[in-house]
Parts: sequence; structure tokens; C-alpha cells
Amino acid sequence: MKFSLTKRIGLVIAAGTLGLTACNDLEEYNPSNATADTVWSTPEGFVTVVNGAYSEQRSWYGKEDGEFMAESGTDLWFNRDKNTYAGQLTQYAGLTPLQGNPNRAAWVLLWKSINLCNAGINRIGEAGFTNTEERNRREGELRFLRAFYYWHLVETYGGVMLRTEETKEPVLTATRSSVPEFYNLIISDLEFAAANLPVSWGNEYSRASRKSALGFLARACLSRAYYSTGNEAQQYFTRARDAANDVINRKSELRVDLRPNYADLWNPANNKTLGRDGGEALYVVSNSVNIGLNYDDNGNRLFHVFQTQYSNKPGLEATLNYGYENNRRLMPTLTLLDLYDEVRDSRYDGSFQEVWLATRAYTWTAADANTYSKDPSVVGRQIRVGDTAMVITKRAIPGKRTKNYVVYDRDDVYLPNRTIRNGMNFVTLRKFQDPDRAAANVQAGTKDVVVMRLAEMYLISAEAENRLGNNAAAAAMVNVLRTRAAKKTPVNYTAALQVTAADITPDFILNERAREFAGENIRWFDVKRMKDGPSFVSYIKQRNPDITQVQDFHRLRPIRQEELNSLLNGTEFGQNPGY
Repeated sequence: MKFSLTKRIGLVIAAGTLGLTACNDLEEYNPSNATADTVWSTPEGFVTVVNGAYSEQRSWYGKEDGEFMAESGTDLWFNRDKNTYAGQLTQYAGLTPLQGNPNRAAWVLLWKSINLCNAGINRIGEAGFTNTEERNRREGELRFLRAFYYWHLVETYGGVMLRTEETKEPVLTATRSSVPEFYNLIISDLEFAAANLPVSWGNEYSRASRKSALGFLARACLSRAYYSTGNEAQQYFTRARDAANDVINRKSELRVDLRPNYADLWNPANNKTLGRDGGEALYVVSNSVNIGLNYDDNGNRLFHVFQTQYSNKPGLEATLNYGYENNRRLMPTLTLLDLYDEVRDSRYDGSFQEVWLATRAYTWTAADANTYSKDPSVVGRQIRVGDTAMVITKRAIPGKRTKNYVVYDRDDVYLPNRTIRNGMNFVTLRKFQDPDRAAANVQAGTKDVVVMRLAEMYLISAEAENRLGNNAAAAAMVNVLRTRAAKKTPVNYTAALQVTAADITPDFILNERAREFAGENIRWFDVKRMKDGPSFVSYIKQRNPDITQVQDFHRLRPIRQEELNSLLNGTEFGQNPGY
């Protein structure tokens, strides 16, 4: 079968998913008469299939879809305004095989990407490489990406079908593979990638490199351990610990290191340095500052997702620094905010925004004083540009009615039972700010997305050490990150923020991962990894009481019903339990 090159080399071949739709669009008009068979027959042409295999990451990383898949429905987030947008994932309301985008879209995109990786891996021997090192580098990229996509697939949907061959024809039957079989391939691919990928790609810094493969190998081994018991589980926890420690011990060789200050990670001016040599990122999904060169016209839109509304408040208007507020989606739970000791731990200030300074002059009116529950004494008082205009905080603020600015404290945002009062105003996660857009109303972002960073290696090591019974070693790993996180002035809290072996438990590790990685496309995977069915439900309900419909089978998402309907053996293949 010949494949057209109408849009992007390789993307048409990748259109095959599971069922009868596998060959849609394969007969598009091809004005150049070029085919994958001819283009991929040279090393220069083969790079197009490698480049194409990276593409669909950008449908997940940098978009609200990825945040819904990987962060929502957990203990950390709920819908802003308590609405039901994407409620199948955020609240487990009506999540079915026929309902629940972006889950249904993710299934298709992951399979498109996997098929393209398989096509490249299967065909690389026909590409005419004479330089073995170059060939292995390109195969290493494809194997890293196949493992990357398969990790997302198996952790989301469980043991579905494991494909290592390119799909060229409609697939009418499918057989499930076990989760261990998936991980055998994932780990093997990552080991190949780690052995063959370069330490650095120079300016092409968002390609998978050796540190990417080694870091993801640590994550994969940790995930795999939870599907085993006894000695086998201990072996995988040991492998995860050793792989994470290997990255840490070789950080100089791998050209990666922790940023000195946590807030530096999220300074927009530093964003384009995180994935480069010497940065903290092990792997990034990049976006060009030239929007026209990006995968789509949206680029990185994460700065939309966790944004509260501010421009309708006295003394404030829409600005680049304060963000784009028309597509705000998720707000933090009180559980998440209360995990931080904001007096001693800089990660709170580095992650969240509580204070908005006035961007225009304003004089309090009686009507606004009433609207914002102010004491009549504020009427006629002025807010000058640069003065505090609004505070939204997890703390309780005494005397807030007489403050010369809008105040929403914890009692305004959350009820005594820790549910959300109305969700209209909330502390903003500011990790993904993008003030370098052309104007405040520009929705497309250009920042890179950090998929994995060196800090995760310390917490993977700590989690594995805990499971191996080595809590002193686990505490030592945690304390590296806590040393960075501790505020140093005007009081140095480094010693006060250290933990001991007695502090280390699985729930402590989960809490520490929340403090370090809130919003970074990982929380749902963390919770489902460390909590089995019943404890998954109780953990989420206790810590996020606005989620009431979660059930134990929600640790997996449903397979698209269209895919099962297209199989001749769909009934035999079966839907995931509970759906």
C-alpha cells in the first residue's frame, strides 16, 4: 500500500487505530506523487518519519486535554465555578465508552503515534543508513517515543493490544496483552534508547536524548513494580531506584542539574533554557516563538487552564503578566493548598499567585463596596497603580472588610467541610505563565512544556527506597529537594524543612510529589499507581470532597466503543471492567 504525503510525512500512515477506520484518507490526492516507500528509503528522508513521531505529543502536552487526562479527577483539582466542563474526567460523571473527551480523543492519538513509531522501527533497515551510529540514534528516538506513548496507553487503559508491527490494512480482530508484556517492551525500548541516544542534540534540544531515556526508564520501572508482588516487585523497585540514582549520579555527564531556586523553574524568562544543556528538564515538548512553525495554531495553552478571573475586579484589567482568563478550567482544592508550609517552603510562592497589583487607578464606590462586602469606610478611598488590588489566599484574613482591596480568603473560597463554595475566585497556579505573547488576548502560547525533570528522579528513588524498607535513604533523597525548597531569607529554614526516616510513608511521598509537581501532567498517574481500587476512591473523596462519583474501576479509562464495534471479536476482546 502506498501512502500519500499530503500535509506531513507519515501522519497519514499513522491514521490507523484499531478498527475499520484504519485506512481512512489513504487515497488523498498526492500532487508530488511521493510515497513513504520512496521518501523513507534514504537517511535524509527517514528523518521525516522520526520527526512525525514526535508530533502528537503536542495534543497532550501543552493543552488542556493533557491536564484533564493527567491532573484532574484527583485530590488536587476541581472545575472552576463548580461547572461540569469535561466532567467525565474531572468528576467521573458519566464517563462511558461513548462519552468523555479528551479520553476518547487520546485513544486515537496514542495509536496514531504508536503506529508511526512501529512504521519507522520496521522500515529503518530499508533506509540506506551507512553510518551505524546515526541509524541507532534514529532508532533510539523511535523506540523512546514508542515506549513513551505505550506508557501513557497502558497506564490509562490497561492491558489492551500490544502492537509492534506497522498497521497498513484494516484490523478486524485484536487480542489483549498483559500489562507485564507492555512493560517488557517499554523497558526494552528505553534500554535501547539509553544505549544509543546522544547526550545532547545541541540546538535540537527537544529531541529525546540519553537523559530522557534514562529518566523515563526509572519512571517505567517504578510503574511496573506496582503490578507485581513479593520478590518480583522488589526487583522492579530496585531497578527503579538504581535507574533514578544513575541519572542523579551522572547528572554532570548528562548535562542536567537542579535549578538553585524552585521559583527559577517557572520564571518565563528561563523557560527556553530548561531543556537545554545544563537545564533541569530531562525531556521537553518544545514550541517555537514563531506560532506558524508550531504543530497547531495554539502552541502551549497551559497558561489558560489554572487561571482565576481578575480583570473584572476594582483596579485591574487584562494584562500579559496576569494571564488569559477566558478559558480557565481548573482550581486547586484546599487539600492541595494546605499541603504547603508557605512560611518555610518556597514552592508555594513559586507555584501560586495570591496577590494582584493594580494596573489602573480606581476609587471605591458604594456599589462596589457592597458587592465586595466592604465596610462603608472604604468608599472614596483610592487604589493607585501598583497598590494591592486583590488578594486571594488560603489563609484567613482578619479585618478583611476594611482592607483597601478585594479579598477572598479561605472562608470565602472553601466551606468548613473543605468543599468549594462557588469556585468563582481562587488562588492561581502560575507555573505556566506566558507574558511574552503579542497581546493580553492572544491565546496561543510559545513556551516549552517540561515533561520530566531531574527532581522526579529524587522522588522516584525515595518512593522505591520506601517500598524496599530503606526510609533513611528515602529521606536523604527528599531532603535534597527540600533543601532547595526551603526559604533562606530573612530566616533560613533549611534545617526546619528536613525530614527523617520516621516521616517517610507512601502518603508522604504522594504529598511531596504534589508539592513539587502540582499541575505538571502527572498527578492522576501518581494516585492510580500508589492506590488500589478501594483506596483510590477513598483517597480522592476524602481529599477532594467535591468529587462524589469516583469508583474503583475508574483507575482505568474506557476504550472507545467505536473501536470495539469495528472488531469482529469485540465482545471477546472486551471493554475495561466497570464500563
